[in-house]
Amino acid sequence: MPVHHVLDPTPDTVHWGYLDAAIPPRLTVDSGDTVVIDTVSGGRRELGDISFLRPDHREIAEKVAQGPGPHILTGPVAVRGARPGDTLEVRIQAIELTADWGWNIIRPLKGTLPEDFPRLSRRIVPIDRKTLTAQLPWGPTLPLRPFFGILATAPRPEYGPVSSVEPREFGGNMDCKEFVPGTSLFLPVFVDGAHFSAGDGHAVQGDGEVCLTALETCLRGTFQLVLHPRTGLASPRAITPTHHITLGMDPDLDDAAKQALRDMLAWLGELKGWSREEAYVFCSLACDLHVTQLVDGNKGIHAMVSRALLA
Repeated sequence: MPVHHVLDPTPDTVHWGYLDAAIPPRLTVDSGDTVVIDTVSGGRRELGDISFLRPDHREIAEKVAQGPGPHILTGPVAVRGARPGDTLEVRIQAIELTADWGWNIIRPLKGTLPEDFPRLSRRIVPIDRKTLTAQLPWGPTLPLRPFFGILATAPRPEYGPVSSVEPREFGGNMDCKEFVPGTSLFLPVFVDGAHFSAGDGHAVQGDGEVCLTALETCLRGTFQLVLHPRTGLASPRAITPTHHITLGMDPDLDDAAKQALRDMLAWLGELKGWSREEAYVFCSLACDLHVTQLVDGNKGIHAMVSRALLA
């Protein structure tokens, strides 16, 4: 019978700003088990004042060394029997806002328009968890659509520690707002145990994430982790409640688009038995390419095909 686990954020269960195959697992589960992973977001560099943080978050901000990235990740969670070449399916069952605030930052030399916005600018935005809205100080009220910016297996051991900023073949900082509850995200496995981590909670984000961050916040996620042996998946894919999604990640946006499209052609061939040419024509008529984000070093494109067209 599948088992239900909980992993809370503490100085002993988080890693801040980096991923590394050498990080030991904080929890070990079996394939099919469910894990509730609680995450926090932001420290002194991002928030300035940390006196208002809840106790566990403040302790992390005070005691844990921050790596090159800003993301506080809870994990990793090992899945027994996972081996390199397998695929970890992350079934996102629920996402819950756990804070009444979110943060946004503009950093010098970062973002999509660094030449236009050269000064540091931080802001805290109140979140109404009952109405699932956030009102910006200059007036607009935004409906919230929470999702995790980072869902990742461990990187290849030969990489050593890598920044949490750049998304790569193991997932990481993909910042895809389509990963809502009901989504299955498929991640390649590069180390024994897979070593899954989650974090970078977003209350809401536009495609592009243009100023550098979304409305960053603390989230609790419920995930079922299912192992698929010897699949040889090379890069992340997802099935959301409405779409099949492939992702491309590259410093060049054109190359990211080519990656996402090529993987969608391959996936359509696997699903439908179509030739590459048939899949190419289909994608020209029915596949949408969206800019996932422009601000994380490796820019992102996600290709989306409606599930209804493939039924």
